[in-house]
Amino acid sequence: MAIGTFMSPLDASVVNIALPSISQYFNAAIPTVQWVVLSYLLVISSLLLTYGRLGDMVGHKPVYLTGFVIFTAGSIFCAISPTIGFLIAARGIQALGAGMMMAIGPALVTSAFPPAERGKALGIVGMTVASALAVGPTVGGLLVTSFGWPSIFLINLPIGIAGITLAAKVLKRTETPGGQRFDIWGAITAFLALMSLLLALTRGSTWGWQSPPIVILAAAFLLLLALFIILEQRVNQPMMDLSLFSIRLFSAANASALLNYMAQFSVIFLLPFFLQQVRQLPASRAGLLLTPLPLVVLLVAPVSGALSDRIGSRTLSSTGMAITTAGLYFLSRLQEGSGDLSVIFPLALVGLGSGLFQSPNSSAIMGCVPKNRLGIASGTLASMRNIGMVMGIALSGAVFDSRFAVHTARLINGGLTGEALQARAFVLSLQDAYLVAAMLALIGVLTSVVRGSSSPVQSKN
Repeated sequence: MAIGTFMSPLDASVVNIALPSISQYFNAAIPTVQWVVLSYLLVISSLLLTYGRLGDMVGHKPVYLTGFVIFTAGSIFCAISPTIGFLIAARGIQALGAGMMMAIGPALVTSAFPPAERGKALGIVGMTVASALAVGPTVGGLLVTSFGWPSIFLINLPIGIAGITLAAKVLKRTETPGGQRFDIWGAITAFLALMSLLLALTRGSTWGWQSPPIVILAAAFLLLLALFIILEQRVNQPMMDLSLFSIRLFSAANASALLNYMAQFSVIFLLPFFLQQVRQLPASRAGLLLTPLPLVVLLVAPVSGALSDRIGSRTLSSTGMAITTAGLYFLSRLQEGSGDLSVIFPLALVGLGSGLFQSPNSSAIMGCVPKNRLGIASGTLASMRNIGMVMGIALSGAVFDSRFAVHTARLINGGLTGEALQARAFVLSLQDAYLVAAMLALIGVLTSVVRGSSSPVQSKN
């Protein structure tokens, strides 16, 4: 399971490093090359709920194995792409498989481990994700420099073959109830609703938040969401069991996960611009300064997961969100002349908070649902993660852009000009964006506290 969990975030992080080389190779403009990332993100996020339901219907192992095969095949197609359009389509194929692995992974872990060890196991999963994000930029840079951009996809081939072989041999088939029917209309409605939302969030800053396409996409999302809820209440075997949200722990812990990823990815999106444009650091050093966040998560996640098996999850998750809030507040105090320690310390705090929060929170979500709904719970959790990532980037970008215009106008009136004007306006806008992120994390503390207690060992499973 850890191999599959490692591959998807590793692939996402190494591709970002390769985008300039891909743009040059295909002679493609940046707006076109961006779809190499967007196609992957949109397909994964829009199908996670569907994959979760499929896992509950036909078994978690078949869906996970199929995802591994599709992801590996998609990687080959990416590497041999003759055109940029082919590469974008191949990334979509990759995402079909990655989404299956991502949606089913926590369900596999939950069904394989007893409740007393679930938090520890999910902590190892969190550690795996953090390690992939930590080494991805370095590995990607080395591969692109030494062997060219196709190598970042070809590296998935031997790993994929090893993972498929091990998964086929080691994973046990889970029991599934008979007479299951797939809710095709619910799946289509959910896919279109999520696609509309994510497309609006990812393109809002480019097209304009009040532009007709974004307004239409937002309206489509609301209408499709309402239709999805109506449909799910009228079918006997819905794609998503909405009754799970009547469980306070399930609802509040998922809301906390959404807020945590929104806050975390506000940091990841904006800070590289501060380091390279304001502090004028080279990309290599900027990347090094960003490693404390995933590195601390890597160290803390398995420990917090194991602790949650013994003392429960609410205290750890709430404390983690509080520490994340503190780290974001310190980041909101950055200035043009802030040194490396002013970046490293807050990032380490955000990493500590996220590491404390994620594994116990995931364990609480997966432990409060019946076994025949583990796939849905797993898909929902994965959806919160991906939607939170997109919303965090979109919100921080929107806050930054709007405040940058305000601060620039005020500073011009104050007599500031040139590079000093740009740097000061940038920093003030960054501070505002991180204050908003800190407020999101603070709300996450509240949702984590009020969700109720969960026993370290739950008999419900």
